[in-house]
Amino acid sequence: MITTSIQPLEAPSPAYICPLDQACSYLEAAARELKLDQGLLQVLSHPRKVVTVSIPVKRDNGEIEILAGHRVQHCDVLGPYKGGIRYHPAVTLREVSALAMLMTWKCALLGIPYGGAKGGIALDPKRYSVSELERLTRRYTSELIKDIGPSVDIPAPDMGTSAREMAWMMDTYSVNVGHAVPGVVTGKPLSIGGSLGREMATGRGVMIIVREALADQGKSLADMRVVIQGFGNVGSAAALLMHEAGAKVIAVSTGSGGVYSETGLDIPALKAYAAENRRSVVGFPQAIPINNAELLTLPCDVLIPAALENQITEENVNQVQAKIVAEAANGPVTLIANQSLEARGVTVLPDILANAGGVVVSYLEWVQGLSYLFWDEERVNRELEHLMVQAYRQVINHSKTRQIPLRLAAYTLGVGRVAQALTDRGLYP
Repeated sequence: MITTSIQPLEAPSPAYICPLDQACSYLEAAARELKLDQGLLQVLSHPRKVVTVSIPVKRDNGEIEILAGHRVQHCDVLGPYKGGIRYHPAVTLREVSALAMLMTWKCALLGIPYGGAKGGIALDPKRYSVSELERLTRRYTSELIKDIGPSVDIPAPDMGTSAREMAWMMDTYSVNVGHAVPGVVTGKPLSIGGSLGREMATGRGVMIIVREALADQGKSLADMRVVIQGFGNVGSAAALLMHEAGAKVIAVSTGSGGVYSETGLDIPALKAYAAENRRSVVGFPQAIPINNAELLTLPCDVLIPAALENQITEENVNQVQAKIVAEAANGPVTLIANQSLEARGVTVLPDILANAGGVVVSYLEWVQGLSYLFWDEERVNRELEHLMVQAYRQVINHSKTRQIPLRLAAYTLGVGRVAQALTDRGLYP
């Protein structure tokens, strides 16, 4: 029997906010601030290449299922495309297009010689066996074989994928070209050219940016009350590092629910509990159950949305009590909600800055792979720290100089650098 997961397009719910529309709104705001030429804005608004492939996969029961896989390459004016591969039921072409665009500005903001890309397959990885995931990952890679490469487009893990999937992608690509190519992906296992420090990189980057923002307010992480929505790779890493720095992580959640403790959660114990309970924190002892909606509105010093987009909207923004919101996820705060938070004096640390630690260490892994010289974890973390702090300082200074919010400052820096490079290179022919 042949089945397909490709569904007909349906009208989105009234509460749905299209990530691509939101990304374009931020681009347009930056373009107005920069007074960009309208033609240049049109170039930056459109991805250079969009690839959608059909992925037939044989399930373990013998049935054949057809999945749709996407890869959007937004802009390579600064260097090869770079971006994650996402396995999640909510993956759409418009979402992937938005994330590819954000990756372009993120890389430019951090001074990394990459352009933005993103890929994904609309599936729930929990519904597939390891052998099924391997087969569909390898087929997806083979379908993209002409569109990826260490000098063309370098995928990385994202939501629903990990070092395991990157190993399969690296092997599939290498077998097809006839020799090992460790630089074709990043986020690989250490045994095949991965980098020390990569697993904690995004969470570490979030911690660094929050720490710097608190320092500008004359505070430190010690005793700060932190709430984290999402306890996957990013959220759990940020939670552990902040816990080690003396912060009180009072609440965390996963898709199935969350836990709360007024005196602070034991994060190492919580990580161990989640590892034994299919990544869920529900039922963790010595904590009170809490749902995701309640978690976002808890009184706290720092709120870190580290799950999906569109979590803080105009419907719940007035209940948000955090003094700092650090976007560890991509687009967790909607445009209107962001304006509301800024108007109330809440510090919003934008995603293209706050969650850039992953792409920074991906870049460092790529550099190590191309040179076949590998660094110790201390050096990787030192390089990450330098680039994150440097970018934060540039955003803060830009915000003060232009008297604009942090998000707009980050976007004008990123978009402006790409626009300048495009102007210098010119249009072909």
